[in-house]
Order: sequence, then structure tokens, then C-alpha cells
Amino acid sequence: MDTEKQWQNEVLGQRAVAALNKNNFTALYFAGRAGAVAHILDLAPAGSGVGIGGSRTERVLELGLKLAAKGCTIYDHGKEGLSPEERLDLRRKQLVCDVFLSGTNAVTLEGELINCDGTGNRVAAMIFGPKKTVIVAGTNKIVRNREEADQRIKMFAAPLNNKRLGLDNPCVKHGECIDCRSPARICNATVILSRRPSLSDIHVILIGEDLGF
Repeated sequence: MDTEKQWQNEVLGQRAVAALNKNNFTALYFAGRAGAVAHILDLAPAGSGVGIGGSRTERVLELGLKLAAKGCTIYDHGKEGLSPEERLDLRRKQLVCDVFLSGTNAVTLEGELINCDGTGNRVAAMIFGPKKTVIVAGTNKIVRNREEADQRIKMFAAPLNNKRLGLDNPCVKHGECIDCRSPARICNATVILSRRPSLSDIHVILIGEDLGF
């Protein structure tokens, strides 16, 4: 990575972390993934039930695999070969697990987390339920404000996740969201965490790399 890019990631990452902490989240910045992964593994003790919120960042960092090797029970509705009933059961278990692990669509420099969901299980678990929520994101998710977060979701998160999931929604053809009314639409519930919900323990881990959509 270029020195200039590392510098910008550090500056923006630290600004976002300061704003998140001011809004009562527990936020940390890591320049690279190794330190971040080690910290995340420490947040989930052996024997914990860990829910996976369908995050490409989690997959890239192999957090579920590493937590399973540590002795955690993993609730991952994204595993291959599951029936619809099994996926639904795992989504429900994520709502009351010990640790819920997720990415995020956008982090604002005002210290907010903004996410858009199709089913709503991910954003529901972020708000209330799990004993601890760990949100991990690369600095490519940082935006100035809510308006930029919405633009980022429509230009990047929505079409790329539709492509990843193999859905035949219009954004796969156009490369950007066109606010479709497709039955398979995955942009149905947008949640803004402007402050940490009072009964939730939310840890935000920002990594100075481009990770996820």
C-alpha cells in the first residue's frame, strides 16, 4: 500500500474512531488486519455462541473459522447446503447469541453506523439482543455523513452484494441501485445507529485496509 494511502487511512480511521467513542460505542483503529483479528478473537471467549451477520469482511478475515477453532459455537446462516428452515433458525439464534459479528455498510465521520438489510436480521441484532456486538470494517467504509452513506450503499454495497448472492435484481444489470421493486430486493430496512443503544455493548473495529463491500 502506498505511504500516502496509509496516511489517509490512519487519519480518517482515527477521526471516525474518536467520533464513535464520543457516541458511546467502543471503537478502535488498527493499521493492519493482524492486530484487529487478534483483538476480535479476544472479544469472544472459548465456548461463546457467535453469530455471523453475512459479512464479506468476516469471510476475508476468516473470523468464523478462527473462532470455531478456538472452541466457539458458530451460528452462520450463510453456510452452503442449509435448508431455508435451517437458515431461519440460525438467524434467530444470532439475535440472542453471546457475540454477534458483523460488517457495516458505512461509518460516518460523525460517528454513526449506517446499514441497509434485506431480511433485517443483521440490523436487528446490531440494535438489541446479543450480549456483545462486534462490527468490523475497512477504512473504505468511511464517509462524511448520512448522505454519503446512502450514496455508498447504492453505488457499491447494494449492487456488489446482489452480485455476490447471485440475485437477478436490476442493480446487477446497471451496476448501481435504481430503487427497484423486485421481490428479491435486499434493500428493505435501513438503520442508522447515531448513538450506542443503551442496553447494547457494541465494539467497532476499523482496519486501515479496503475490506468488503
